[in-house]
Amino acid sequence: MEKKRAVDEKSKDDQLEMFREDPEREFLTTNQGVRVSNTDISLKAGERGPTLLEDFHFREKITHFDHERIPERIVHARGSGAHGYFQVYEPMTEYTSAKFLQDPNKKTPVFVRFSTVVGFRGSADTVRDIRGFATKFYTEEGNYDLVGNNIPVFFIQDAIKFPDFVHAAKPEQDNQMPQASTAHDTLWDFVVCHPETVHTIMWLMSDRAIPRSYRMMQGFGVNTYRFVNAEGKGRFIKFHWRPLLGIHSLVWDEAQKISGKDPDFHRRDLWEAIEMGNYPEYEFGIQVIEEEDEFRFDFDILDATKIWPEEEVPVKFIGKMTLNRNPDNFFAETEQVAFCVSNVVPGIDFSNDPLLQGRLFSYLDTQLIRLGGPNFHEIPINRPLAPISNNQREGYHRMTINKGKVSYFPNSLGENLPRPASAEEGGYIHYMEKVEGKKIRERSEKFKDFFSQAKLFWNSMSEPEKKHIIIAFHFEVGKVIDPKIRKAVVELFNNVDNELAISIARGVGVSAPEQKEGTQVMKESPNVSQERTEHTVKNTIKTRKIAILIADGYDHTGVRQVMQALNGGGAHTDIISKYRGMLKSSSGEKLEVNQNYLTAASVMYDAVYVPGGKESIDTLKMQGDAIHFINEAFRHCKPLGATGEGVELLKAANLPDIKFAGQKSADKVVSDKGVVTSRNSENTGSFNDSFIAAIAKHRYWDREKKEQVPA
Repeated sequence: MEKKRAVDEKSKDDQLEMFREDPEREFLTTNQGVRVSNTDISLKAGERGPTLLEDFHFREKITHFDHERIPERIVHARGSGAHGYFQVYEPMTEYTSAKFLQDPNKKTPVFVRFSTVVGFRGSADTVRDIRGFATKFYTEEGNYDLVGNNIPVFFIQDAIKFPDFVHAAKPEQDNQMPQASTAHDTLWDFVVCHPETVHTIMWLMSDRAIPRSYRMMQGFGVNTYRFVNAEGKGRFIKFHWRPLLGIHSLVWDEAQKISGKDPDFHRRDLWEAIEMGNYPEYEFGIQVIEEEDEFRFDFDILDATKIWPEEEVPVKFIGKMTLNRNPDNFFAETEQVAFCVSNVVPGIDFSNDPLLQGRLFSYLDTQLIRLGGPNFHEIPINRPLAPISNNQREGYHRMTINKGKVSYFPNSLGENLPRPASAEEGGYIHYMEKVEGKKIRERSEKFKDFFSQAKLFWNSMSEPEKKHIIIAFHFEVGKVIDPKIRKAVVELFNNVDNELAISIARGVGVSAPEQKEGTQVMKESPNVSQERTEHTVKNTIKTRKIAILIADGYDHTGVRQVMQALNGGGAHTDIISKYRGMLKSSSGEKLEVNQNYLTAASVMYDAVYVPGGKESIDTLKMQGDAIHFINEAFRHCKPLGATGEGVELLKAANLPDIKFAGQKSADKVVSDKGVVTSRNSENTGSFNDSFIAAIAKHRYWDREKKEQVPA
């Protein structure tokens, strides 16, 4: 039997090769393999006569087209996917018997789908929303699906409320507006009617809801699971993904502008990074709570609206995932991939988390209707590497051709095969938990604490992050038409922090609330802050995108030296000018323009560099687009750099309270609030070091009066 259970040593690619169409095939055929002689003109009774029903190629082609769209996911409809692999750092035998978490030398294939929650398939990438982070592990024991989000908590505690929440968050029923947005009455009406949403709303209003890219986004399992080892000992587990590039976000104004310039911004970023070999990497972490410690915390560990603060339950990083291949076909893979929370392997089990318990039913039920029946596991992207052997035979879209006459157990005609496996043979054994109690619709008392962790989140934010949260409330709640709901939102969040509530009230046109007794709890958890967390890095420019603004007559030596330094550090540079084509330097060399001001914008880049060249700068100073490019990047707190005459363009942009390199100190590099300047265009070594260090820090929130910049 062990031989039957052995996993084919071929890669996932090899396993699926039989399902791939050869793009080099010479002849066009029907779905039955019949070569087609004409695919442009339907069969008619005479050249001007009616089309004949017997034209089987026409009927097949149109019928397939008519049925090409499958129902989109109700939530997480807008997604992007990638293939890769996972490796554990060391055997996890103490915690779990799951085989893919034991051998550091084994690469387990994975497919990851990132997504937004609320929008339809055609919505924009950079909307304010929670992001899905779903991972399918093709393990030797079967498929394991870790279906998580980029925010560690959820809006509701019990899955029975999920339809209500989604109905409230989706476009309103009477007019189907707004798209991919929670800035409307029904969502906020739901919020004020359900105080359990407050903690997640705080995360949603933060920068976490507008990530810079999927490659710089954390992931969380959200729910409480169990690890079970070979001896049957269980422990409560929460799962984490940490991006090795650090955790970075867009600012709200930037995100809105990107939605117009490039609605596919996150999808394109992921695709291009993998195509260029900049493979996204994430460390896999676990938080562990021993069963005997289940009740020692001031929160209920089964409550999906609560985090386990890392100061109380540290994260142990146990492995790394690398995404190294884009899908061959978006529909066949990214759209048809089916994640089910119930897909687990021996050594991983569930808790009594009421949100998780409902998800165990909902995900499977969703795939049955979306993918047309019970055989969706046979679609290539969903097929496990582990061999399948059971008594299922029929149903929509059955692809396996089963031999033999027996499809039941026990049986005597087929030697009682296939038979159940014991635990020693790799059979899945559910964790033996003692469960008793009256049938009741109730939740534990700790579930009813709706505000403590929302306060914890607010207290943990840096000052810039707090300002961004307030701005987010002003936009989201400012779009609410009903003044009673706006007032109720302010009163609800007064339970979190009085100053926060006063700030919200000021922006949404309602009266400020009175201070509530007992709301000023000063406990903090720095790791929930992107600015303060130990889980991010600010020491690399790898994969950052740098815009270089030039015109004819630019300083070629300066551009070349800076580009070499930036590219050498792993960044990518784009030449931006008024028109596409070739530009000539002051010394006769040429550079090709990658983007013009219509196709690009500062919001699509992480930093901006302006080289010298008197003719080039004289031209740029007369171009409003170039000045706007500088102002907008400055307003969004991004690094700016300029050498030689390029400093004059930054000065022409009237950036407030910034010191620039002076005319008389040609060798001196001045770095002020992320603006790096040098008058020396020939020797850029010191400038490069300072500019690279500035880009690595990502943003400069200490810039004062940036709202005075016209951008």
